[in-house]
Amino acid sequence: MDTKLTALKDKLFSGKEANQLPAIAELASLGEEGLQILDEFIQARKAANTEVTWIDGKIHQTLLQSDLPKALELAQIHYPDGVVTLKSEKAIDYQPIQILLAKQDFEEADRVTSKKLCEAAGAAALARGWLYFTDAKSIPISDLQTINQLWLVYSEGKFGFSVQRKIWLSLGKGWEKFWQKIGWKKDGSFTRYPNEFIWSLDAPRGHLPLSNQLRGNKTMQAIFSHPAW
Repeated sequence: MDTKLTALKDKLFSGKEANQLPAIAELASLGEEGLQILDEFIQARKAANTEVTWIDGKIHQTLLQSDLPKALELAQIHYPDGVVTLKSEKAIDYQPIQILLAKQDFEEADRVTSKKLCEAAGAAALARGWLYFTDAKSIPISDLQTINQLWLVYSEGKFGFSVQRKIWLSLGKGWEKFWQKIGWKKDGSFTRYPNEFIWSLDAPRGHLPLSNQLRGNKTMQAIFSHPAW
């Protein structure tokens, strides 16, 4: 193994996320030898029963984006159903969200997330097509945590309700500061849906999912106050 590959392997196995992120992308670009190292890393994490994190999500996304048949083969072997184990108290299928996030189609994933939240909240929310703040308490803990983990794992830890909640709490639960911090408000005006939102990892931390932001803060506060956290 040449010096460059050895250095990248050391970074990947270092356990430090700041080193792992660039190493994943670079290894995937180096062809068969780089993919072999990624394969070893995936197998090592599975053997150690390591908790799924955004590192796994990033590897999955990177393999799917590759033009190399070997990369797609590894994605199918190791992640046939994605990286997140989907739990639902109401037997709701969250796989469509996982597929979209793995492909980094954040805009469509956000739309499907809104629908699945309504489905988890119950018949009234599903029929209405949007989540009212009193509906939030009807969402089972396992379901909300599954949706949140999907967004966390496939966004390098940048997106998800738990991320938004942490920012909101750090700002003293101040909504104006919160809107601006996550990019939902700028120069006194709310960001317009959908074109003014940033549907990529270039977005500010906590920018996605949108959940119910177009209907004010009561629903968001209900989600942030959910026992899932």
